[in-house]
Amino acid sequence: MKLIAGNWKMYKGPAEAAEFCLGLRDEDLDGADVVVCPPYVSLAVSVQLLAGTEVAVAAQNVHWDEEGPYTGEISARMLLELGVYGAIVGHSERRQYFGETDETTAKRARAALAAGMFVIGCVGETEEERETGQTEQVLQRQVSAFESDDNLVLAYEPVWAIGTGRTATPDTAQEAHLFIKSILDVPVLYGGSVKPDNAAVLLSQPDVDGALVGGASLDLESFIAICRAGANIPS
Repeated sequence: MKLIAGNWKMYKGPAEAAEFCLGLRDEDLDGADVVVCPPYVSLAVSVQLLAGTEVAVAAQNVHWDEEGPYTGEISARMLLELGVYGAIVGHSERRQYFGETDETTAKRARAALAAGMFVIGCVGETEEERETGQTEQVLQRQVSAFESDDNLVLAYEPVWAIGTGRTATPDTAQEAHLFIKSILDVPVLYGGSVKPDNAAVLLSQPDVDGALVGGASLDLESFIAICRAGANIPS
């Protein structure tokens, strides 16, 4: 069984989130290991509606301090009070648009893990970095910022495949995942234009432990299809 996480990014306010969660709650996911990551404003309703199910709820980011003068940030303690189980850190969009660095990503991860949360730490190279042969150098730097923990998984998200419709080939994904695991022995998810029609072949790679799904996680039917694909492949 593979872990399937849906990153909703800046989509689905509370009303849309409620409709989605009600639909997801009523579906048979074949025992899949599933996480949804709504925007902050939709976390509470998602936790409420998915309570008692096998679907966990995680945030899309988390700050490293418990509280303080950090406008726009949310702490692990605040998330835990809501019943949120984990958080994504270091997503490439955070790195690209909001100045996230390896250092701040590591601080966020350490704080969340210390608070008992589950963390999905994101790594991945840009198209330019891949074309200039820097993929392993970039992954070495990014992965080395994390410390091994039972509640940590990494997500390999080649930046050139996020939201572009382009997907790493199964062999490319397997090669990157194997390299990441040579640096840090943790489960590694694949992210980058995962869809129902390519999920099974990607998830069948021996070192692909699940998927971090973006756009396809916004549609209930496509997300369910990916979850079922993950449930039917042995870990």
